[in-house]
Amino acid sequence: MKLNTFRIEKYYAKYEFTAKYMLSSSDAESRSIAELLAFEPDAREKFDALRLGYTESAGAPDLRQTMAGIYASVSSDDVLVMSSAEEGIFVFYNALLTAGDHAIIETPCYESGFELARATGADVSAWQRYFEDGWVHDLTALEKLIRPNTKVIYLNSPSNPTGINMKLEVMQAVMDLARANNIIVLCDEVYRELEHDSKTIIPAVCDLYDNAVSLGSMSKSYGLPGLRLGWLVTKNAALLEKFLHFKWYTTICSSAPSEFLSDLALRHRHILLERNRKIVQQNLPLLEAFLQRQAHLFTWVKPDASPIGFPKVHGVKNVYDFCEQIVENTGVLLLPGSVYDQPNHVRMGYGRANMPEALGILESYLDGLK
Repeated sequence: MKLNTFRIEKYYAKYEFTAKYMLSSSDAESRSIAELLAFEPDAREKFDALRLGYTESAGAPDLRQTMAGIYASVSSDDVLVMSSAEEGIFVFYNALLTAGDHAIIETPCYESGFELARATGADVSAWQRYFEDGWVHDLTALEKLIRPNTKVIYLNSPSNPTGINMKLEVMQAVMDLARANNIIVLCDEVYRELEHDSKTIIPAVCDLYDNAVSLGSMSKSYGLPGLRLGWLVTKNAALLEKFLHFKWYTTICSSAPSEFLSDLALRHRHILLERNRKIVQQNLPLLEAFLQRQAHLFTWVKPDASPIGFPKVHGVKNVYDFCEQIVENTGVLLLPGSVYDQPNHVRMGYGRANMPEALGILESYLDGLK
């Protein structure tokens, strides 16, 4: 396996823990352990008594039962707990793909969604979406990419970095194509349940197609990345067994405190989602107004899900250098789109409570450049 540099993480390693304002954050506002334990009267006592031994490789039964409750038609036996969504992507590709296989990856996407597939030796094709087309999903283009040896289609909905949710009719059409060609689907759904209008949430792929795998995480919609916990869900038991066997060579099992706190949080996820959706709904109009005032510099396709968007930048020769100039002069961190192979874009996050302050500092700086 030969992996290229993880450009997103390299950039964040340089600035994430020194920049004062994370205006590019991909996660929603977080919470403390004390806040989670306050959800139930006996949670503190149970947490204090928790034994720090090994956990079950598949995940604690109660946790898997709670996770299954997020979906419409799966049981706890269909859930495999992972040590972060990143491990889920790594395990999925390495358990299934080898040289001679073909994978189709929806792009732009989180870098590991493409890079880890390529690193298996499989041939990888990009199902490209374009800003100029409103980031629409071109089903005809997808169908043309399918080959006799296509084994996997990777989707990301709601999307990182665009913040746009796939339409239900498009998702159903993709599942029909996969079913007709016996292709396994992985959908990165880490932003699911943080659609800006909860009425627009579409079914998870694991509820639509037996050979589909849903990837979930505590990090994004729920705002708990410090727990480092994710999961894979599929009704295909043979697939889940392959993932488990590969996990035995990665983390073996997850952290006991993380499993306890994740189970607690997910039992009360409506509280987490209500607060985070409120922050997003308050911040998004502020960001949209900012972009309108700075229309000479930014245009975007307005997101309808998640706490991130992906504006295009105009009149700047090198957006990467521009982002570094901003963070070094203001402490406001934007993520250059070159880490998504979209060098004329930036990722902006609006899921943090201090976003209005960060936006004000950024605007003052930009106005000073005119």
